[in-house]
Amino acid sequence: MLITGAGGQLGEALREVFPEADARTRSELDVTAPRLDYRPELILHAAAWTDVDGAQGRPSIAEAVNVDGTRNVVKVGSPVVYYSSDYVFDGRKGAPYVESDEPNPRSVYGLTKLAGEEIVREGWIVRSSWLFGWTGKNFVRTMLELGRRQDEVRVVSDQIGSPTYVGHLAEATKELLELPQGLWHVAADGECSWAELAREIFEQAGLDCVVREISTEELGRPAPRPAYSVLRSEHEQAPRLAHWREGLRACLERLGALAA
Repeated sequence: MLITGAGGQLGEALREVFPEADARTRSELDVTAPRLDYRPELILHAAAWTDVDGAQGRPSIAEAVNVDGTRNVVKVGSPVVYYSSDYVFDGRKGAPYVESDEPNPRSVYGLTKLAGEEIVREGWIVRSSWLFGWTGKNFVRTMLELGRRQDEVRVVSDQIGSPTYVGHLAEATKELLELPQGLWHVAADGECSWAELAREIFEQAGLDCVVREISTEELGRPAPRPAYSVLRSEHEQAPRLAHWREGLRACLERLGALAA
């Protein structure tokens, strides 16, 4: 088994759940120009360009990793677990998205992730959302840093999703491998806004920091985001993840940031 992107937050979690795997970081295996001297039985493809705003400004780089990189991984000839995103949807449905809903990405990042999905012919396509973990750059770690040195933070309240702990997603991957290949939605139970998530982070971490709600328009980011991108599965046998609050608690405990 091979793990690509093993240095990222999801890759790190997969490395722990699959200790027998050949886990390669970007420096060890660059998917844009891979050099692999064997054919694995399975590839857990976690390597991705995930800087949403960066992709908007530099689409060729995002495409090189998320599209061409995925094509290179598929060319190896092994079954692939491809991790995709809620950003393949436009967020206008107003209800949870299931696998049969038609994608309509609004950002370059979403377009490249959808293009990557379309390349995978043998394997599992796993859409998840709002990932966070104990390593890398993510919303939870950013809020902890800000909450320790500021009295107030401004956080968007008009985007709704399901924050998903990478440890839970990695564990669910084990379950998924026992299920038929195809498209699966695997995200945390429950839903919230970024502002609600920030408040819960400060509550669980015991930080005295006020969350001031702002709109997406006020934030003024380059890439458009879906307003409502909660993912649910229409397949009864799909792995069911714990509530996002439980995932947050597990992450904060791992970071040593949980209030006593």
